[in-house]
Amino acid sequence: MDQVLIKDLLVRGVIGISDKERSNPQDILVNMVIFADISISGETDKIDDCVNYRTVAKKVFALVETAQRYTVEALATDISKLVLLEPGVKGVRVRVEKPGAVRFSRSVGVEIERFNPD
Repeated sequence: MDQVLIKDLLVRGVIGISDKERSNPQDILVNMVIFADISISGETDKIDDCVNYRTVAKKVFALVETAQRYTVEALATDISKLVLLEPGVKGVRVRVEKPGAVRFSRSVGVEIERFNPD
């Protein structure tokens, strides 16, 4: 299966369980691998035949900015559901990270894979 990549989408949003985390937006890092058959778009060279990564990135950015979830697991699930609605998308791998959330680590987070039923 072909893959469309969106790497290191940095968004500010509310995520977490503590009062401090809920009171101020923080950095949230999103990475996605979108599974799709891109052979037609490779032949036609038409944007209408592509999974439009710009459109996907804008939708994910807007979602993360406003979601106000408590867990990265829930946010990753929200993102996967949104991406799976895009035309031509067969599946998605989503990684959501909170940079600096744990002392002495660069980031913490989760990675999930979800697929549309065939």
